[in-house]
Amino acid sequence: MSLPLLISAITALLAGPADTTRGVMGITTPTVKSTPVTGIRSRVVADSIVVEKGRRTLTLYQAGFPVRSYGIALGKVPQGDKVQKGDGRTPEGLFYIDSRNPASKYHRALHISYPDVAHRARANALGVEVGGDVMIHGLPKGYEKFGAQHREWDWTEGCVAVTNEEIEEIWSAIPDGAPIQIKP
Repeated sequence: MSLPLLISAITALLAGPADTTRGVMGITTPTVKSTPVTGIRSRVVADSIVVEKGRRTLTLYQAGFPVRSYGIALGKVPQGDKVQKGDGRTPEGLFYIDSRNPASKYHRALHISYPDVAHRARANALGVEVGGDVMIHGLPKGYEKFGAQHREWDWTEGCVAVTNEEIEEIWSAIPDGAPIQIKP
């Protein structure tokens, strides 16, 4: 380092903060005004749902990233796509959340847009009633005490069941019109 450069650097250091701040004018540093709270569950926000029947999971996604997963119970006949009313199967395909029932006998329920055009066409070709009322819901009155144990068997008529606490979280996280993909 040359002598003039060294003298300049020493002078700048000895000059104090008033001289050194001129070079960084316009740069601001954010200040934390409060300490983050820990130990309190934050509100989940999601824009889509993926149900994986084989894994028995329902996962909420936001902008393509998973934000929360839940264990589920399915229809009494979990393998295969729903073909007709009463077959006990949970449908497979791409649907959307088209309505809500806050007074459902299964605590709360998010209605899935089943049947779609393809399911209707297949049912018509087979001469059977396609069915409907497929939902994501909680547990029926009197069965809340089972909690997560309800997942030990598939008991719905073709719906996706979670605990009452989980449907509350899903209910507030997911907007109407959100896509839901149900995979085998």
